[in-house]
Amino acid sequence: MIQSDVIIFGILAGILGVLFLLRERGGVWSRVFTFVPIILLAYLIPSLLVSFGFMDVSESNLWPIAKDYFLTAALILLTLSIDIKGIIGLGPKALIMFFTATIGIVIGGPIALWIVAQFAPEILGTGGSDAPWRGFATLAGSWIGGGANQTAMLEVYGYDIEQYGAMVAVDIVVANIWMAFLLYGAGMHERVDRWLGADSSSVSRLRDTMAAFTEKVARVPSANDMIMLAGFTFAAVGFCHWSAGWMSYWFTGMLGPEAVLADRFFWVVVMATTIGLACSFTPARQLEGVGASKIGTVFIFLLVAVIGTKMDIFQLGDAPLFMAVGLIWMTFHSALLLTVAKIVKAPFFFVAVGSKANVGGAASAPVVAGAFHPALAPVGVLLAVLGYALGTYGAILCAEMMRAVSGG
Repeated sequence: MIQSDVIIFGILAGILGVLFLLRERGGVWSRVFTFVPIILLAYLIPSLLVSFGFMDVSESNLWPIAKDYFLTAALILLTLSIDIKGIIGLGPKALIMFFTATIGIVIGGPIALWIVAQFAPEILGTGGSDAPWRGFATLAGSWIGGGANQTAMLEVYGYDIEQYGAMVAVDIVVANIWMAFLLYGAGMHERVDRWLGADSSSVSRLRDTMAAFTEKVARVPSANDMIMLAGFTFAAVGFCHWSAGWMSYWFTGMLGPEAVLADRFFWVVVMATTIGLACSFTPARQLEGVGASKIGTVFIFLLVAVIGTKMDIFQLGDAPLFMAVGLIWMTFHSALLLTVAKIVKAPFFFVAVGSKANVGGAASAPVVAGAFHPALAPVGVLLAVLGYALGTYGAILCAEMMRAVSGG
């Protein structure tokens, strides 16, 4: 079993290299990648290597590196050439699907708990700090906002910390199974859009506008260009973490450590997005010409591969009743999304990004958006920030309904 982060990272990079080499060769591989998107394979292959024991990431530091360096850099680089007018032009359906996703989590929790209780009444618990509904409150926090909201729910409802690991397993496994479906759907979104009866022209216009800008300013980059790009990017990454530390410290003193605004990662995401957006109105936007979004895409794929190592498919059997609630919960969430999308004729892009802006937050919403086209990743970032803002409120509402279902 491989435990070295250096070797594991080398394997992940090698997997990505082989996948893109096969895509470059075309032929039968073109048909394979038509049905199984390359970004899905970049996610699943590392997951299978971990699940079958080839790699042990229990003590790995790759995720903190991916989150602090790759994700922050990708957010800056992918928003650097953003078309704000085009994003506004996406219309109200993006927000409709985002709020539908939120409602699906808020209502889905108590419904899933009630369904499982019909054949396993013990899932309702006997009260006290180990009552399952308290643990599911942390899941609601994670699936509407993110890690900060999840931690806030753990503190608010006082769930037994010794059983918390089972909830984390449900969070990771169920959310990542759903992400795999979304990545698969992204590879065949034209067919899904036809089934939904959706008009995806606004998404296509935004994609084409940003792609046209990239082509217009593109040039063969020199070493000087690449060093300037790297210098700008990682200086901005450093500033994001420095300023996030101060913002977190300030809001912790004001609101307490459980508050969403006291979460350091929240401010890293906000600062990275703000820097990218601000620079899109300056000459720094021309850095797109030397490959800013392409390098951002490289970081996204590395991030996807590292996220894949966090999912062990065999964890499905560790807490079967908790896992059953999680799977039914996510099924309700996805069914509601597709039903509303069919009614309002929303493109599958809005379904996928609206869902992951809730369930995955800033770590995976841009990944799913970028699976449709790298130029669309900033849409996922902006909606994910909205998810952070709503996470605590939605999770409390969900938790109180689950408390009512449990009779406690």
